[in-house]
Amino acid sequence: MKILAIGRNYVDHAKELNNPVPTEPVVFSMPDSALLKSNNDFYYPDFSNDIHHEVEVVVKINRVGKNIPIEFAHRYYEELALGIDFTARDIQAECKKKGLPWEKAKAFDGAAPISKFIPKTQFKDVNALNFSLNINGKRVQVGNTSDLIFPIDYLISYLSKYFTLKIGDLIYTGTPEGVGPVKIGDHLEGELEGQKLLDFHVR
Repeated sequence: MKILAIGRNYVDHAKELNNPVPTEPVVFSMPDSALLKSNNDFYYPDFSNDIHHEVEVVVKINRVGKNIPIEFAHRYYEELALGIDFTARDIQAECKKKGLPWEKAKAFDGAAPISKFIPKTQFKDVNALNFSLNINGKRVQVGNTSDLIFPIDYLISYLSKYFTLKIGDLIYTGTPEGVGPVKIGDHLEGELEGQKLLDFHVR
C-alpha cells in the first residue's frame, strides 16, 4: 500500500506557514514504514529539533481505481480514521530553501500515526466532520472537513489521474491551522466526531 498526503489543504493553515493558498492539491507520499499504529508511542528522532504535529482525517481506499470521475469517488472508500502527519519543520525548511523534496521531513519512520478506522456510515456527513487534537489536556488544533480546500471526493478523483489507487491505500487529507511543536513527555489525544481515536505519548 501507499500513503498519499495533501499539504496546505486548509486556507488558515497555508497562511500560518506563510504559504500561498494552492490552486491545485499539494501532494507528497510516504512509505508504509511511516505508519505508527495501535496508539504506540512516538519516539522523537535524533535528526530533528523541531517536530510539529499536524492532525488530519485519513481515508482508506477500498477498491482499485484509475481516472475516477468525481461523481463516483464516494464508492472508493468505506472507512475513515484520524491521523497525525509529524513534520520535521527544521529539515523541511532546509529542503524548501534548497528546492529539494520534503520526504526526509515528512516520511520518516513513525511520522504518520494512524487510529483505528471507522465506517463512514457512522457519520452523518463526511464533508462536515469535526476533529481535534489535544496536547497535555489543552486543545491545540480544531478542524472540520467542510473547510477543506479540496474535499475528499475531489482528492480521490485528482489523485487517481496520476496514481492507480489500490485497496488499502491511505489519503491524509490535510491539517487545519494550529500546528506546532511537540516535545518528549507530551500526551497527544485526537478526536473525530467526539470519539477519542488517538491517545499516545512522545518519548
